[in-house]
Amino acid sequence: MSQQHSAAPAPAIATVARRRDWWRDAVIYQVYPRSFADSNGDGMGDLEGVRARLPYLRDLGVDAVWLSPFYASPQADAGYDVADYRAVDPMFGNLLDADALIRDAHALGLRIIVDLVPNHSSDQHEWFKRALAEGPGSPSRDRYHFRPGKGENGELPPNDWESIFGGPAWTRVADGEWYLHLFAPEQPDFNWEHPAVGDEFRSILRFWLDMGVDGFRIDVAHGLVKAEGLPDIGDADQLKLLGNDVMPFFDQDGVHEVYRQWRHVLDEYAGERIFVAEAWTPTVERTAHYVRPDELHQAFNFQYLSTAWDAKELRTVIDRTLEAMRPVGAPATWVLSNHDVTRHATRFANPPGLGTQIRTAGDRDLGLRRARAATLLMLALPGSAYVYQGEELGLPDVVDLPDEVRQDPAYFRGAGQDGFRDGCRVPIPWTREGSSYGFGDGGSWLPQPASWGELSVEAQTGVAGSTLELYRAALSARRAQPDLGAGDAVEWLRAPEGVLAFRRGEFVCVANTGGESVTVPAYGRVLLASGELTEADGEAKVPADTTVWWTTA
Repeated sequence: MSQQHSAAPAPAIATVARRRDWWRDAVIYQVYPRSFADSNGDGMGDLEGVRARLPYLRDLGVDAVWLSPFYASPQADAGYDVADYRAVDPMFGNLLDADALIRDAHALGLRIIVDLVPNHSSDQHEWFKRALAEGPGSPSRDRYHFRPGKGENGELPPNDWESIFGGPAWTRVADGEWYLHLFAPEQPDFNWEHPAVGDEFRSILRFWLDMGVDGFRIDVAHGLVKAEGLPDIGDADQLKLLGNDVMPFFDQDGVHEVYRQWRHVLDEYAGERIFVAEAWTPTVERTAHYVRPDELHQAFNFQYLSTAWDAKELRTVIDRTLEAMRPVGAPATWVLSNHDVTRHATRFANPPGLGTQIRTAGDRDLGLRRARAATLLMLALPGSAYVYQGEELGLPDVVDLPDEVRQDPAYFRGAGQDGFRDGCRVPIPWTREGSSYGFGDGGSWLPQPASWGELSVEAQTGVAGSTLELYRAALSARRAQPDLGAGDAVEWLRAPEGVLAFRRGEFVCVANTGGESVTVPAYGRVLLASGELTEADGEAKVPADTTVWWTTA
């Protein structure tokens, strides 16, 4: 047990406004703590740094803050390998810092959502260390997936499953048994068939709910339950099947009983606390299973995140998403970037895939122009939206990090994911100058480009047309417009090829994804535009890669 446990502070008393069903239209800002703000000059962001910047997030106009993991961890996978779920890692602070952050956020009208990692622990978790020490056949091993190997001497893995980070999903220990890890070897998977695992996580939920958090983002929410018998997959490219097919280790129907039990726990607490699922599923229809009325509240829309900047493809995924969520009464969610994918300012510079190479200044300008347009489109859609730290500054991925500074475990395994997640995790800039552009006084754990200063909060604040001011204006208008936010439908309007146009009551959005300007009706008073447009004689000329908001009121 961590020494921090005995110093747990009293529960936070939330003064945040209690708006019913707030989560149905919330804009939720993801903070990656190690890269947000460093309060003590050690080059690593921390909870006190986040706390000091909360007024910035309030003024930006978001409703809630989602914190990526800050728990005690050896940091083999940037904190997604948790050694103690009830302790704060010293690199980020302590439980008193977490308590102060939650209280300050509530006083500013912000809600706090914390990451929960229930699929796997760290190999330094007390349970796993005990399982190794007690050996084969011990009750402690039943809390994980330990198996004898195949082959004459057990020298082969128990099945053919592959790690998401590349290589076998099994590691052999000194006594000859193998344990399952769908991610890095330092992240052994829990066995959710064991009742102690469920008991432990319901206790963890209550610990943080008593601290005052407003909800949980559930990491690998689709992965907890494995198919009975852990069957082989066969001769298939498993990595290409991920997110495209039901796998024996992902999206198993048994996972839903876990979340029904969790929902009972959450409903014990006042204030509309919520669950958000990171659930990579083959279809939005299967994603909807996670947000049935007695399970979770939201699930990330990865189909939308993975869609190219193309009007036809976007309309298809928007329609399918709204249709899938409608029967279960859950809000759609929309997201363009996070800590695991190439930032959309870079992704859209190199269509149609998810490439990371920006070749010219023209590519950078194209990516940013499309990113701004995509943001206004996303914020106009019915439901809840997620913003990843730094996207409001138009930050691109940092694609030229030296090999020696990289920390993504997928990079070192040489297969699986592309291993370049470090590029979207570079600490964000706050000021034009300084050793880390205002991130902290002691540099930054990943090097920042020389261009970071001109993309900083300081450089963009108050500058008409800057990406930061566009986000501030969009979030303000979204809050002020009665027809934006929650809902489950859009009314599509006739539009030229390559253009999305829809109405929501007295609000109209037009997004030109094509490479040429188009002429559309001037639908009313312009609220906001991601680029320059001209209006004359009842018509509007919308430039390429531009989104416009109108009100007909």
